[in-house]
Amino acid sequence: MHLTLASLLALPFGLLQVVLAVPAPADYAQQHPLDVAALPKQATWKRLSDRIIESIWKDGAHETDKDLPDPFAFRGYDREVVIRFNVSTAEEARSLAEASETLLLDIWGFSQEWVDIRIPKDIVKPMLGLLPSSLQRSYIPLLRERELSEAVRATYLTARNRGPAIKAKDSLDSGSHIHIDQMDKVGATEEDLFFSQYRPLSVLHPWMRFLASIYPGHVQKINIGISAQGRGIPALRVGNSKRPNRETVLIVGGLHAREWISTSTVSYVAYHFVTCYGNSARITALMDQLDFVFVPTLNPDGYAYTWETDRLWRKNRQRTGLRFCQGIDLDRAFSFQWDGDSTTSGNPCSESFAGEQPFEAVEAKALADWAKNETTHNNVTFVGFLDMHSYAQEILYPYSFSCDEKPPGLENLEELAIGIEKAIRSTHGHKYEIMPACEGNVAVNNGFRQSLSPRMEASGGSILDWFYHEMHVRYAYQLKLRDKGLYGFLLPAENIIPTGEEILEAVLYFAEFLGDVYGSGMDVKESTANGKVQNDQGVPKDKDFAFSADDIGDDWVVIDGQAELSMSDLMLSESLRQRQD
Repeated sequence: MHLTLASLLALPFGLLQVVLAVPAPADYAQQHPLDVAALPKQATWKRLSDRIIESIWKDGAHETDKDLPDPFAFRGYDREVVIRFNVSTAEEARSLAEASETLLLDIWGFSQEWVDIRIPKDIVKPMLGLLPSSLQRSYIPLLRERELSEAVRATYLTARNRGPAIKAKDSLDSGSHIHIDQMDKVGATEEDLFFSQYRPLSVLHPWMRFLASIYPGHVQKINIGISAQGRGIPALRVGNSKRPNRETVLIVGGLHAREWISTSTVSYVAYHFVTCYGNSARITALMDQLDFVFVPTLNPDGYAYTWETDRLWRKNRQRTGLRFCQGIDLDRAFSFQWDGDSTTSGNPCSESFAGEQPFEAVEAKALADWAKNETTHNNVTFVGFLDMHSYAQEILYPYSFSCDEKPPGLENLEELAIGIEKAIRSTHGHKYEIMPACEGNVAVNNGFRQSLSPRMEASGGSILDWFYHEMHVRYAYQLKLRDKGLYGFLLPAENIIPTGEEILEAVLYFAEFLGDVYGSGMDVKESTANGKVQNDQGVPKDKDFAFSADDIGDDWVVIDGQAELSMSDLMLSESLRQRQD
């Protein structure tokens, strides 16, 4: 009797058909898509899939449920709301920025047309009194009272137990729809299994060790540094290490702890580069010419805190001068054009606190020191940089600190950004806006740079500007991922795979562009099927691999000295090994 990996993994997922769309604003008052009451008790298929994950990443999977907070013990945001203000004039933007700064409100996201703010319910009326009459009539609730709390609880509940498909009508992004086509397939793969939900550090870090142990020829697990609370900051270096000069693309996620989709997306792209080398001519050609370093989360302390205590925590967990206000914003902590003396950035209680001096944030300094050491001692030249964030669906290029300073090579930055956006849109139809990062920090454009006023949050000291200016990375971008505000930082896990697919296409396009600039070019092109890279024969990379029942025994092995795995638990790792062979 022969079994296929896909058929085995399909058991838990074959019972589920995922259908997801998003309600239009007009439907919002009648139906909010995140309904905690609709989440079922743990089902057989979920227990089975969790058991497989537990078997492979044993040291972390046992902790997943244990470390998750009691759904009613963590910060619940019970009397808070998220409001979207439609901003059309510089006066409106200025008054909104001043009110937010005065009240130390959490600005979730913003574009040139809207600003999303989380605010305690009892502060709404006083805040409206600080705004012009036009703004007092020009706002809608994205998450009403209790809905924010329910959405936060749903994040933790779905981490334990994936709920049923959510059905609704339209998206706030009227030009596109969310397409979910992975989990309803009978032939579910290990990719579908791992990326079916967000993963805590206790699973993510062993998973990274596991990939490096399976593919030692072209994957190396490295450590960027140590966090403020003593956690390692692991990364995966992927590429042909035999090259004397190592042109390198650095891809970083998780600077802001609550942006879980950024961590999952970096992991998803890394997974495909790791597992497709030697099977995909396109990825093989890229990795033979370029190195890729993937850092899923630069902020492990903050990320862990979002799993343990506060789902919407943004900063790191470093101590500040105020005992009751912890944390530094890592994306405001770098040295280039650091503006920590500004009113907001200089307040430890602010969400964008930049520290008392540049590089006070431990994790920011660790990354900068590591990058400089790589160029000085390891023959590394950073040729590309991508910084993953959420949310807004935007592609931002330097500079962030000011729109008055035009970056060298502006035309090339804009040209490449257009290609990246087309690659994203070609996958699932989602549109991303392209603009300089300085414009991404304001709410009003009106078509004239002179009218950009004021900034919704501090923008100096960004990681984007530092790598572009100080490390001379000619092609550096920040990508703000899905969505456009309906879910915000609480994006459902059903979006992990489709977001990963579209960003994978973007990274492939980005790297091929760099290959043309810095090397002989990447002439090998492949078709894709549902966002999946195909190999040279046109077969999707997640093809079935046959196993015999006789191959499953009771012997035990140790991988990387970390977790003991039985042979019956190694089906996933065997499929990865067969790809490599």
